[in-house]
Amino acid sequence: MAIIDDKLVTVPGDGSFAGREMELLIDAGELQSKVAELAEDISGKYPGRCPIIIGILNGSFVFMADLVRKLTIPFEVDFIKLSSYGSETSSSGTVRLLKDISADITGRDVIVVEDIIDTGLTINFLRHRLEEARPTSVAFVTLLLKDEVAKLDFPIDYVGFNIPNRYVVGYGLDIDQQLRGLDAIYALKEN
Repeated sequence: MAIIDDKLVTVPGDGSFAGREMELLIDAGELQSKVAELAEDISGKYPGRCPIIIGILNGSFVFMADLVRKLTIPFEVDFIKLSSYGSETSSSGTVRLLKDISADITGRDVIVVEDIIDTGLTINFLRHRLEEARPTSVAFVTLLLKDEVAKLDFPIDYVGFNIPNRYVVGYGLDIDQQLRGLDAIYALKEN
C-alpha cells in the first residue's frame, strides 16, 4: 500500500521505484474542473453527431470514464492498447499494438482519448493508423501534454494541462502498474 499524505506519495512494493517519493502536481479538484471543461468543449463541437470515442489503454481509462460521463452528446466507445514504455519511465522508441479497436470507423467521427502525450511517438503512430480507415474526422484529447518534448505531426485538439518533462502517476497513470487509483496527479521527485 502506498503511503499518502496531502502532498506526497511513497511508491509501494519491492520494484525498482519502491520507496521513492512523488509530489503533488495537479490536485483532484483541478482535474475534475478541467475534465468538465473539456467535455463541454467536445459536446459543443459534435451536436447531433455520435462520435466513436477511443481510449488508449491502460492509462486513459479513469480520465475517459470521467470525460464521457460529462458529455451531453451521444457516443460509442472502443479501446486500443499500444505500448512504447514497458516497465520503464521513458519511451523505448518503438510502438507495439497490443489490442486493436473493434469498431468500423470508416465515415465516422473519431475522438481519441489519451492520458498523456510526452514524446508524441504513440499518438503520431495512432493518427496515421486511424486515418488509413478513412474516418470523417479524427480529434485527439489528452489530459496531459509535455509540450517541451513532444514531437507531433499535428496539433492536439483538446489539452487538459501542459506539464513539465517529469514522470507522473495517478488518475490512471502508473508506475510499475501501481498508483493508477490516485485521484490526483503526482510527479516523481528528482534525486
